[in-house]
Amino acid sequence: MLSDRTDPPPPDNPHAGGTIPKVVPPLPRKNQRARKLPWRTAFAWLSAGWSDLWTNPLPSLLYGVGLFAVSLLVVLALFQFRYEYALFPALAGFMVLGPLIANGLYEKSRRLEKDERIGLAGMFFVKPRSGYQALFMGVMLLGLFLLWLRAAVLIYALFFGMVPFPGTDELIPMLFLTPTGWALLLAGSVVGALFAAFAFAISVFAVPMLLTERTDALSAMGISMAMVWANLPVMLAWGAVVLILFLISIATAFIGLIVVFPVLGHATWHAYRAIRTEERQEGDSERMFIRPA
Repeated sequence: MLSDRTDPPPPDNPHAGGTIPKVVPPLPRKNQRARKLPWRTAFAWLSAGWSDLWTNPLPSLLYGVGLFAVSLLVVLALFQFRYEYALFPALAGFMVLGPLIANGLYEKSRRLEKDERIGLAGMFFVKPRSGYQALFMGVMLLGLFLLWLRAAVLIYALFFGMVPFPGTDELIPMLFLTPTGWALLLAGSVVGALFAAFAFAISVFAVPMLLTERTDALSAMGISMAMVWANLPVMLAWGAVVLILFLISIATAFIGLIVVFPVLGHATWHAYRAIRTEERQEGDSERMFIRPA
């Protein structure tokens, strides 16, 4: 039953006088993932990684020696089976798989924070808190690496046609002394940089997150990308540090990896600890997609 009251609306009624309330934008919310760290913080992470390396250095150095040996075997196998054309894409693809390979180094840095010692076996046989989701993460990064290899072959075919690879003796003059080679280097560098940047953003914090938090791989990758974007200046500086040290390692015929890779692995752990909120570390994390078993 409708009311017969004709009292005027109260003065605080936004519809008083028959007007539509004004639409205002929502109040700004603080970005919970932004730490506003200066770009120089990247060097502090590098220094912390150096310190972790020389605290019980033998396991970290052996880790680096193992990576050096595997890298050398991969390069030799490429030449042995005449897959030299995949050499440069494979070197660039190392940036895609690097964070995953460093899982044992993250574990050592985590143990050092708790004043615990860890040997080489403990670094190789790490049990992530997220369980099988870490394996799923590895499969996706491997798929991204294979996609990059295929993209590199297509780029070569676009510039030189469907012709056999000329061999390493002719490769350097072809790339650096011809206009077509310069164009290929430019296009390949741009595409490779996009692949590397994407892989870096989704994995740099996702792998440490899966080690310590109970979450799923897709959520970890999404959160990692959000953390990188929210702290872009310092993460750009850190990405530049990683790239420069990796290029130095290549210039030393991978020998530099023995020291460089452990330092970068330990330092990445400190980057994760600096940017990830305390209440999220060592506990249940956000889940965007699925609940791990």
